[in-house]
Amino acid sequence: MNKKTFLLILMQLMTAFGLLAQTTEELNLNGSQGNLFAILQRPDTVGKTPLVILCHGFSGNCQSQLFDDIAKNLQQNGIATLRFDFNGHGKSDGQFQDMTVLNEIEDLKDVIRWSQEQAWVKDISLLGHSQGGVVVSMTAGELGDKVIKSVVLMAPAAVLRDDALRGNTMGAHYNPWNLTSDYVQLPMRGLKLGRKYIETALNLPIYETAMNYTGPVLILHGTHDQMVPYTYGERYHQNYKNSTLQLIPGENHGFSVNTTESALYASDWLTRQLK
Repeated sequence: MNKKTFLLILMQLMTAFGLLAQTTEELNLNGSQGNLFAILQRPDTVGKTPLVILCHGFSGNCQSQLFDDIAKNLQQNGIATLRFDFNGHGKSDGQFQDMTVLNEIEDLKDVIRWSQEQAWVKDISLLGHSQGGVVVSMTAGELGDKVIKSVVLMAPAAVLRDDALRGNTMGAHYNPWNLTSDYVQLPMRGLKLGRKYIETALNLPIYETAMNYTGPVLILHGTHDQMVPYTYGERYHQNYKNSTLQLIPGENHGFSVNTTESALYASDWLTRQLK
């Protein structure tokens, strides 16, 4: 019996008898606008471990039931997860008004760089929900499959560019060609949508950048998504060279109809890619 086989058997026995404790810790990582609050969940395994970075959506944060379930499933499958709040969101530094898709991409790249510096990290995959899906798709398109092992997009919100062109973002109305203020007031929790966000979104090359990624991609989209119609998921699928599209009947934008099932679909697919 060689050393690698012995360690694998030992790890399986220790896991079966509860001797390998799974770990969860909170971190502060460098981001584009300051510190990023992050949660790292690791299986206590022997040797290097695959890592999935989870990216939340517009005005959200990393502590959702969907991400809780995905992280738990992957941890049980021997895969680590790192989720974080983008700048201006949750417990991270920065103002929501200053957030743009481009500086969220920089946040994600900073998190990827930190991950690459960890001796225990084997491969890195990305999962993004809603606007986080756009950020993930464009980041993977820029970095390529030599850096990013695989990608999951959950209800990717490429509609954000069309929303900006229409002058209607999350119920806030404006003239995108004649912005008279530094921000637009959103009808949600007193949030202000910054002028820079709108100007950036108008010319954002979402699909053009995303399609440069040639690794495996899973696209999950609910057929009852009222915020981002599933046709946007279909367009991603049409642009990718190596993607799987799974439309979930009756599911909404937040995957709250059956969170457990959606999380399991995403985590099982990632496990097949990474193990």
